[in-house]
Amino acid sequence: MSAIGHYLESAGIATASISLVREHTEVMQPPRALWVPFPLGRPLGVPHNAAFQRKVLKALLGLFERHSGPVLEDFKEDAPPDTAWAPTDVQGEACPVFFDSPPEQAGELLSVLRDELDQLAPWQALAAHRRGASAFGLAGQTPAALAGQLVALTDASSTSSSDWQSAKLAVDDLRTFYEEAAASQPSPLAPAALAEWFYTKTQLGRLLHTLRQLGLAHEDATARQIADRMLIPRKFHVDH
Repeated sequence: MSAIGHYLESAGIATASISLVREHTEVMQPPRALWVPFPLGRPLGVPHNAAFQRKVLKALLGLFERHSGPVLEDFKEDAPPDTAWAPTDVQGEACPVFFDSPPEQAGELLSVLRDELDQLAPWQALAAHRRGASAFGLAGQTPAALAGQLVALTDASSTSSSDWQSAKLAVDDLRTFYEEAAASQPSPLAPAALAEWFYTKTQLGRLLHTLRQLGLAHEDATARQIADRMLIPRKFHVDH
């Protein structure tokens, strides 16, 4: 959208866009952008809530009052809970949350991650069934294969920028898997709580923190940028 925005602006058409990843927008510098603290795939925060969506759109349209840029402003409200998404055919169950200490060996970590994925798989399948579709699968691999790819990265003697670019795709797809699984529980988490759960309570989230630290020390600038800006939101950086 940033490239399209620049193109349209060059033709005299004013543009504004919503940013879900602030770090990307800082690099691309579109003419006008509103960063929102919502999960990927929810630029207006929460479905079935017209009042809140209008609030986001008004903030976005307000950027047109700024005649020069680039402009990057923050939307300072978290999205409210998705009260319309309340499954009724599952009772007495809850999406698993993981608090165990992360294993130190790569082989043990992969085993723990596979157990975590196995526990989440029925929930993700339930979400896909209810919605009639799933956003998971863009990487073209199973959750276990994607997890194995990330674990292998932590144990590799050397890695390239392409390895880290592939890891970014794996992370995006796995995050979708986890978010869909969490959304199908009887009491879905609000977006902010969902992000905290994913990045701080799951074994995959803990793995991402390990990957970030490894990537920050990489000699390749692209790998460092991916590690710093594209694996974990800034608010969850342990060195933030």
